[in-house]
Amino acid sequence: MSLFSIGLSGLNTAQAALQTASSNVSNVFTPGYNRQLTLVGENTVGGGVQVNDVQRQFNKYVATQLNTASGNSAALNAYSNQVSQIDNLLADRDAGLAPLMQNFFSSLEDLAGAPSDPAARQGVIGTADTLTAQFRSFDSYLDDMQSGINGNIRDEVTQINNTAKQVASLNREIALAKAKTGEAPNSLLNQRDNMVAELSKRIGVDLVNQDGDSYNLTIGNGQPLVAGRQSFSLEAVSSPLDPSRTVVAYRDAGGNLMSLDESTFEKGTLGGLMTFRRETLDKTQNQIGQMALTLASEFNAQHKEGLDLNGDPGEDFFDIGSPKVLFHDKNTGGATLTAAYVDSQKVSASDYDVRFEGPGTTDFVVTRRATGEEIPAADITTTATTLTFDGLELTVAGTPATGDRFQVQPTRDLAGEFKNLIHDTARIAAALPDPDDGSFSSGDNSNALLLQNLQHKNIVGGKASINEAYASIVSDVGNRTNVVKANLSAQQGLTEQLTAVQQSESGVNLDEEAANLIRYQQYYQANAKVIETGGNLLDTILNLR
Repeated sequence: MSLFSIGLSGLNTAQAALQTASSNVSNVFTPGYNRQLTLVGENTVGGGVQVNDVQRQFNKYVATQLNTASGNSAALNAYSNQVSQIDNLLADRDAGLAPLMQNFFSSLEDLAGAPSDPAARQGVIGTADTLTAQFRSFDSYLDDMQSGINGNIRDEVTQINNTAKQVASLNREIALAKAKTGEAPNSLLNQRDNMVAELSKRIGVDLVNQDGDSYNLTIGNGQPLVAGRQSFSLEAVSSPLDPSRTVVAYRDAGGNLMSLDESTFEKGTLGGLMTFRRETLDKTQNQIGQMALTLASEFNAQHKEGLDLNGDPGEDFFDIGSPKVLFHDKNTGGATLTAAYVDSQKVSASDYDVRFEGPGTTDFVVTRRATGEEIPAADITTTATTLTFDGLELTVAGTPATGDRFQVQPTRDLAGEFKNLIHDTARIAAALPDPDDGSFSSGDNSNALLLQNLQHKNIVGGKASINEAYASIVSDVGNRTNVVKANLSAQQGLTEQLTAVQQSESGVNLDEEAANLIRYQQYYQANAKVIETGGNLLDTILNLR
């Protein structure tokens, strides 16, 4: 091989190395870019040098770990942002329910001190109006959060579908480019890996590299999101059991739409939103509703034991709603279920799944959604048309079909329906009838004292007072907030460590690339000198003639 050929091979190699270094420098801030390295080797045919490959510095193992960590961080971050809002709402010393409940029971204490005083009576009505309004405000705020979660889920599903389509498209482009040139198109590989990284921040995905070319992505229990050149769309739809709730459905290759269980999603922003809604938002709204139900029911019961200023029996002081029963949209039977309260102290803050499994009323299976446990048949009282459990009575009308499903929400929206019914001061039943003859005395405060003492009785779930129940909610949400923030901090630390590892292998170091540019420039100049030397030798030989 001549000096010209050897020098030319060096020039070409130097030029390729300079192009690679230049590409690295120009893409230092390009998201998803992986540093490239020119691999050279000896030309075994006649000497010289050749470019064997332009290799991108990409570690699949580190990338997989980083994607997993990023997905976990995104989930915890979404959870933290949402739960912090509830924590701030409940713990507010001025706008929280605790001071308003205390004001209400203090006004009852004032009424007991002066049962005939119009001002004291008006004070009870005023504090009752304020308290019930705050309950409704809390419920409205939590309802708005539910609506916000629905909107966020729809947005995430749209972004996930768009990204999945891009990955499938890149699978196709990469396969075509490799078939044409025989080499991996590094820029397309970078784009695809960056798309997978972005997808991992929105939803947990499992990646399988098929034949070294295509990426297959699955979610949940193995449902394919991307299979080679084909992507499968997710859809944000109304829950088949609760139309007000947005869930994610999967459309398979046959076009069938299947709603996926919320527990399917744990990672990414989508997983964080669904976990927050399931673990905290639903629970808090149910607990606030349980408090409203207990306060209204127990206060009404005691108020009706007394007599008002006109000597008439007390009426319901508060208005409260009733349990909701939701029907699965795929039920095939003709049954309807209605629910009523039979003992407010036994009503829990859990929703229930009710499933029909046979021809009789006793063949209903009831599951507490809060724990996932079935209620033993021994704890359910049944008649020909009713089921009674946990302070609720379900009445069955019509004939259900096997497999029909219902959901019972005893307390979900009750706080939003909590209202004060008494606005006439004379109608407050502060007195009790004489036990002997039932006579009435306008100065009697016996019932006012009993109403005031309700704040100390364990009436919420039969285990806690109103104040204790609220303090428990505040504490539970506060603890959950702190745990999520601590986990988020730890996960972010891990993500940063893995990012540093990834950057040490795949990131562009400008100092290193600057040194490479100088080195390859000198390499280019030296090979040009080889060609120049070959030319001089040839000229000398020709001049000898």
